[in-house]
Amino acid sequence: MRLAVTILTVSLAALPLAAAPNTPVSEMLDSLDHIHVFPQASISPDGTLVGWLSSTAGKHGDTQLTIRPVSGGKPHTASATGIESFSWAPDSASIVYLAPDPDAADSHQLQLWRMPVKGKGAYEAHRLTSLKGFLQDVRWSPDGRSLALLFIENALRAAGPLQPETAPAGLINSTLYEQKLVTIDPNGGHYAAVSPKGLYIYEYDWAPDSSRFVFTAAPPPGDDNWWTAKLFTMSAQGGDAHQIYKPKLQIANPRWSPDGSTIAFIEGLMSDEGATGGDIFTVAATGGDAANRTPGRPSSPSWLAWLPSSKRLIFAETVSGATAMATLDLATGTSETLWKGDESIRGGSEEVSLSHNGAEAALVRSSFTQPPEVWAGPIGKWSQITRENHDAKRYWADPVSLTWQSGGHKVQGWLLPPAGYDPSKPPQEKYPLVVSVHGGPASARKPSWPRSFFDLTLLSSRGYFVLFPNPRGSYGEGEAFTQANVRDFGHGDLDDILAGVDAAAAKYPIDPQRAGIGGWSYGGYMTMWTVTQTHRFRAAVAGAGIANWQSYYGQNSIDEWMIPYFGATVYDDPAVYAKSSPITAIKNVKTPTLVLVGADDGECPAPQSFEFWRALQTLGVPAQLVVYPGEGHAFRQPEHRRDVIERAIGWFDQYVK
Repeated sequence: MRLAVTILTVSLAALPLAAAPNTPVSEMLDSLDHIHVFPQASISPDGTLVGWLSSTAGKHGDTQLTIRPVSGGKPHTASATGIESFSWAPDSASIVYLAPDPDAADSHQLQLWRMPVKGKGAYEAHRLTSLKGFLQDVRWSPDGRSLALLFIENALRAAGPLQPETAPAGLINSTLYEQKLVTIDPNGGHYAAVSPKGLYIYEYDWAPDSSRFVFTAAPPPGDDNWWTAKLFTMSAQGGDAHQIYKPKLQIANPRWSPDGSTIAFIEGLMSDEGATGGDIFTVAATGGDAANRTPGRPSSPSWLAWLPSSKRLIFAETVSGATAMATLDLATGTSETLWKGDESIRGGSEEVSLSHNGAEAALVRSSFTQPPEVWAGPIGKWSQITRENHDAKRYWADPVSLTWQSGGHKVQGWLLPPAGYDPSKPPQEKYPLVVSVHGGPASARKPSWPRSFFDLTLLSSRGYFVLFPNPRGSYGEGEAFTQANVRDFGHGDLDDILAGVDAAAAKYPIDPQRAGIGGWSYGGYMTMWTVTQTHRFRAAVAGAGIANWQSYYGQNSIDEWMIPYFGATVYDDPAVYAKSSPITAIKNVKTPTLVLVGADDGECPAPQSFEFWRALQTLGVPAQLVVYPGEGHAFRQPEHRRDVIERAIGWFDQYVK
């Protein structure tokens, strides 16, 4: 595929370092907790208005909605708080949003509200629904006559494997919740469930004439079967669903073309619902064989949308640890890069929000050196809309992108030097290094402002080099690279990480005898695995890790994700699971290890952390285990999030620094 590059760059201005090395960890975490975050940014269909949700990182439930003209002017903030998401009407004159009813007995139950956003006077919202359960992903029909959203009636918790699991009791799987696609009258609020029984809907899109839906779905339970979802269409009035495509791997982001003829989507090896990457495919709206439109592309498309002609797509992609946006001409197969940056972007469930004509966009941009802010305008020529974080403090050094060779692969990673390091001066000392391994494995560490939850960026302020590798299995180098650790967990990807440590130490004043490693989720597994394979690291911090793939198979709530990676169930091929299990080589461990996990984690259950910690105790290896009550895979309680990073930094300071 020919890549015609006409890159437009709008650089993020780097904030200077805020303080000398060894700033107290509590002070840095206080600063991160006061950062304004933007869960969603969205441009109106006519391109004239931009709206965004904002809150402070250390609080929950205080999210507010603000709307202002893209060209400037007075912003308007809605009176409601706790808004989860919003959607523009096709005429740009009103929005709908999901938020709790302040007068209801259940202060957490979301309802759907409609609010005008044009005209004089205050914007006053009125409630459209009185539902009980979990609501998400509200979308207007193209003709503006209907709304759709996803709804789990009487749900006991929010959907998704990152959420805390409810305690098991009674007959397991006796009640299987289905996430339904429902339609709602935007005027009177009349509600109708339209998707058929026996299907759990994950993502959907309206047909351009508003008569049909396309969606991804699988039988419940929903958290587990996302990895087996297929592509369906059905009438907007309800009835039977028609399967139009069965993917070989995972699919996401289905989008109906403006002329109604074609469905586009992303298919690839994906380890986590919501962490999208793969190749771009299209299939006829009536079904049939799907065509891969980006075969061999050395990147990982993560989001897509149609441009008005129905002949071109626009998409975002991960490229060697960076982010880019490009267009794809379906007739010629050629693509054109519109913008690329060493940063992360997002806009909510959509990474980018487009105007109806595809010429303007809104998104949230963030990097290692610039905190998140909302930007909007022509693609690649955005203007900064918010300046909520203009006084943010940065405690870490400027990043460096490193590339190295390992096992025939080009591997990329980000290196943060110590905050006091000056590359223009001869080094007076060698510095310790900590490797931070990302989760997934189908993910990538890209530049972004750190969070106050298992983000080892802060170690830069403590006098460490910090390496964020993107080893094989990651996004950013093409689908073949993402699939390069299939049936090989822990082996080739550890080779890549160790080669990255060598590459960093060869170029920078790093003391290889003072190194540590840490990670969360798959990064926690890689940490557990690493200390069974090498003694190169003085300390390890394993968050939500996996000690034993064989026992894990029967403990976790999402076992379907494992089959594409291991090639079979654990019962059919136990050996392939054993060869990548840290517990298999546990007697090799000498490295002091801190183990952290949520008590209600269904994705990487706490028994895995207990199994690893108990083994280290038996072997006499220094180890601690901390279990956080009420937490799932992604921690929500601010005090727990802070405790994780404080303990991790303290562990590395004790054993490495």
